[in-house]
Amino acid sequence: MSKSREKFFKDDDFEFLTELALGATYYRGADIGECLSTVARVKNGDAESWFEEWSGTADRIAAAARESEQGGHRVSARDAWLRAATYYDTATFFLDSTDDPDRMKPTWELHRHAWDAFARLSDPRIEQVAIPYEGTELEGYVFRSTAGEGPRPLVILNNGSDGPVSAMWLQGAAAALDRGYDAITFDGPGEGAALWRQGLYFRPDWEAVITPVVDFALGLEGIDPERIALHGVSQAGYWVPRAVAFEKRIAAAVADPGVWDVGTSWLGHISGSMKKQLETGESEKFNRNMSWATRFSRAIRGSLAFRMRPYGEETPFDVYRALGDYTLDGVAEQIECPILITNPENEQFWPGQSAQLYEAVATPEDRKALVDFTAEEGADSHCEPRALGLRDQRVFDWLDEILG
Repeated sequence: MSKSREKFFKDDDFEFLTELALGATYYRGADIGECLSTVARVKNGDAESWFEEWSGTADRIAAAARESEQGGHRVSARDAWLRAATYYDTATFFLDSTDDPDRMKPTWELHRHAWDAFARLSDPRIEQVAIPYEGTELEGYVFRSTAGEGPRPLVILNNGSDGPVSAMWLQGAAAALDRGYDAITFDGPGEGAALWRQGLYFRPDWEAVITPVVDFALGLEGIDPERIALHGVSQAGYWVPRAVAFEKRIAAAVADPGVWDVGTSWLGHISGSMKKQLETGESEKFNRNMSWATRFSRAIRGSLAFRMRPYGEETPFDVYRALGDYTLDGVAEQIECPILITNPENEQFWPGQSAQLYEAVATPEDRKALVDFTAEEGADSHCEPRALGLRDQRVFDWLDEILG
């Protein structure tokens, strides 16, 4: 039995975000010393302190990136811009719990500027693309591998509910390029640029998003149309299985973790009487009770605002009712393509749902995998934040075998 490790914060959310930042060091998306010195200055549970310290670190690293770029030091500038992108994104997570949540979009824009600078300076350059989608376009990025010749397999990387595009470099793109895959990621409705610049919101029928991405990907030069994988993290553990139930051109899918019912991570925080009000449609009572519950806790109030934003609904009642559509009940049995589902120990948002999804899909036993990640390995918790190397080893070894 492994000993429990020392934590940086008593606040669970602060701790998890710190683990994500430290995990980013595996692909040079952060530096250990910069992370440790930043968290040492943050006051536990203090949202303003979190923003000030992480944004301050981001500003400092962005200034260093500009100086290196102006001096012609391409590699130093590239690496610093990536770290700045991580730190700006990390800074935003608790802004809704501060006195000035309006800093969210400007800080997101600083994050995107830093990421775009990293993409511009990368070799080969990461190409920014526009993916046609329902009369508009979704911003995306194409990553090209230099390994091997001929048509290459492609991994479509699907972000979660609140991840930045830079997270897709850390949680799939860098690993894909190392192994001879090309990759593409995008901001879907409710994510990144689609949310902040276009006002597009989440939708449960994610096949309507993935099908245009596949259409676009098939037009990329050098892609093997028979070897396209779809890899999703966090809430995309729902979106990816939902999409492949209907979009049959996907040759393999990865859900990290499996998410059967998105709403369970929300419903666990409300009382039985409020759940009843949802069922009976008592919107005024529900919203009044929610207002009362959040009145005396800035952290809870801020978390609710943060989580509601990408759904585009006006009231808590509306969001909670909308979540009823974000389930794989009646859909999972239509999934037949090969699928890997991660099953991290101590999954804090959708515990048990990876196994539930694994059992429900119609994929043959020899073409599906439920992959455990444990605390003993240092790989537990949602999306395995402290074990990106182990995660990528297991995911891409499986993809290699499935895609040949």
